[in-house]
Amino acid sequence: MTAQHHVVAIVPARDMDVSEAFYRRLGFTVVSDYGDYRLMEDGRGGRLHLNLTPGWPARIEDNALGLYIYVEDVDAAAEKVRELIIGAGPEMKPWGMYEFAVSDPNGALVRVGRQPD
Repeated sequence: MTAQHHVVAIVPARDMDVSEAFYRRLGFTVVSDYGDYRLMEDGRGGRLHLNLTPGWPARIEDNALGLYIYVEDVDAAAEKVRELIIGAGPEMKPWGMYEFAVSDPNGALVRVGRQPD
């Protein structure tokens, strides 16, 4: 991946500080802050942008956004958000990934995992 060629998810945030705190727990830090728009990176190539979107979605459970964060140490990432994990903790899935899932403060499904060696 080069700086000129990559994909970044733009994630709606009802409350920028709450969303930032959530993604910090998953290893992201703010690299640029424009008030209602924040750029975050994890230092390993992962990037996302938080976009202030008050009142969206109208119902948290209606947020269809999903993210997949690939990490080397799934268990360590899970420890940082243990109480937020949906279902069982990290586990092998039928599709061949070792992963877990959480919901961000705005209802986006966030899966964190890796493909086993």
